[in-house]
Amino acid sequence: INNFHIYGQVNLGLYKRFSGYKPFLYNVTVDACRFYHNPRSNPVAGYFYDFFKKFSNMNHSCPYDHDLFVDKLTAEWINDRFSRILPFPEGNYLIKMDWIAYKIKRASVHLYFSLS
Repeated sequence: INNFHIYGQVNLGLYKRFSGYKPFLYNVTVDACRFYHNPRSNPVAGYFYDFFKKFSNMNHSCPYDHDLFVDKLTAEWINDRFSRILPFPEGNYLIKMDWIAYKIKRASVHLYFSLS
């Protein structure tokens, strides 16, 4: 995401594949700046943020006026989060994140994975 000033929201949804991807457990929208200032304010968003924070440069409060990236996120890390930290049933999943700034969707990130 290039030069993305976050003065907005992130919508995060978890989907599980049942004859197509269907909403599964979580769909939250958080004020990104407030969340980064106090990550404990939303435990669900915090759980998902913990997935990639150690692999990302999203490690400070707003504003973000530089490129954002996630690098070298491993399957083992995701499996650990979904099997040991908070166990989920086996299956195919999608994590969808919509990044919204100034009420305009600026980016949509889809992460597909399987737990077996």
